Amino acid sequence: MGIYLNPSNAGFKETLAGRIYVDKSMLISELNKLIGTPGKYICVSRPRRFGKTIATKMLCAYYSKGCDSREMFKKLKISKAKNFEQYLNKLNFIKIDVASEYQNARVKDEMLIDLQAKLLREFRVQFPKIKFRDNETLANCMIEVYAATGETFVIILDEYDSLVRDTFGTHLFDEYLEFLNGLFKSETLSNAISLAYITGILPVVRDRVQSKLNNFEEYTILNAYNLAEFVGFTEKEVKPLCKKFKVDFARCKQEYDGYAQNGFEIYNPESVVKCMLKGEFGNFWGKTSTYAVITDRLKHNYKGAKEDVIKMIAGEEVKVNVTSYLNTMTDFVTKDDVFTYLIHLGYLAYNNIKGTCRIPNFEVRKEWHNAMAAMPDYSKTDEIIKDSEELLTQTLLKNSKAVAEALNRSHIHVTSNRNYNNEDALASAVYIAYVFALNNYRIYKEVTAGKGFADLIFVPIHCDGVHPALIFELKHNRSTGKALQQIKDKEYFRLLDDFTGKVLFVGIKYDDDKEHQCEITEWVK
Repeated sequence: MGIYLNPSNAGFKETLAGRIYVDKSMLISELNKLIGTPGKYICVSRPRRFGKTIATKMLCAYYSKGCDSREMFKKLKISKAKNFEQYLNKLNFIKIDVASEYQNARVKDEMLIDLQAKLLREFRVQFPKIKFRDNETLANCMIEVYAATGETFVIILDEYDSLVRDTFGTHLFDEYLEFLNGLFKSETLSNAISLAYITGILPVVRDRVQSKLNNFEEYTILNAYNLAEFVGFTEKEVKPLCKKFKVDFARCKQEYDGYAQNGFEIYNPESVVKCMLKGEFGNFWGKTSTYAVITDRLKHNYKGAKEDVIKMIAGEEVKVNVTSYLNTMTDFVTKDDVFTYLIHLGYLAYNNIKGTCRIPNFEVRKEWHNAMAAMPDYSKTDEIIKDSEELLTQTLLKNSKAVAEALNRSHIHVTSNRNYNNEDALASAVYIAYVFALNNYRIYKEVTAGKGFADLIFVPIHCDGVHPALIFELKHNRSTGKALQQIKDKEYFRLLDDFTGKVLFVGIKYDDDKEHQCEITEWVK
């Protein structure tokens, strides 16, 4: 048993001992199907704190010959799978935490030399009959073992892209490419590898690194295919946690959901676990990083980025081309490159059916608000966001003048002269002006209600008697009275049949002079 070669199952044992463990063991069943096939090279990329490392600990406990994990898996789902016994503690296993090795290296430029020296020592201990040469590379050590014994390896590089991100363009970066090339592009070594599993935040870099890793199948935040449910928590997994820890599921969904993939609603696992254990909602994921990753990219003012960011702050989805980004930290050419980068980091969510991105949830939205406050070009947006709490208060007081004045500012800010009279543009202006309402309301745009389509309906998350429902009707060059009458005639309030409490009808008129009028009336069911 070694640290890198055939390690113990101690890491996974510690994971299972925690107060919360969500069983992702069926990932093993999927990977077992790929062992020894052309699909054995796998790259799993996800945002930070999405459970990538926990998965590698589980794989270590299952495959490593350095331990006996049968009892450990006895109560997990994989124990019922037909292929459970197939590779249980039967393969040589190598696990390297690339980020940790780099961070702990005494001399950064010599990190790979030191790493391979440590691996060589472990190979000599575990395979004493094989004569390894001094300064032997990891690739050659594996070849020697395979040639002498026929035994194969599972190799995992956790956070493989940390050196790609941190050392791009340096001598160590070039050495790292050669290291990867030696491991994964050698036909001789290919026979000695049963499975190669690498994790990272970014997928495979599509320039010089591509020639080293283009044989890897990528399971990314853009599309994880059949592995979608295994990194991140699904809704089916979060519901029982909320019940067990007495946490409001609807609120949990608002805060931490949003990364839908392949029919699964994917939640941020770090934040869900912290929420359950602490018994409160908070910006847990944001505390592990900084909104500067947003501002650092947006400060370059890529064409069209500001307009799209404001739309996303206002709750909309925007089109994004995810095919042009080269998955590096330097090659940003368009707003699409920036948005794709932020999708991989978790600050945006991607819809691979519609080809759009959006801000995934409340927790991440707070990071965007923080970023807006730090960027001069977004100062007006930040001002509108900060005023939104007071606007909601004035709306509930039926202060129609305050609503009209707020929309004068918001509407001109979020739209161009060309689309100012578009009702969708005004709906976005209303949404961003009332962004604080997201704390207490579910907001529906262009929703089927009664005998037509309501422009905007705000439904309180909790029927606490404090927050009435709000129905907005928007009219261009027509009176606020006609707007209110349409709400009644079309019976938009039918959407609220299950809601008990006050309902406010809000009629808004906007004209070609860019002035708004508002009228608010109360309707009691």
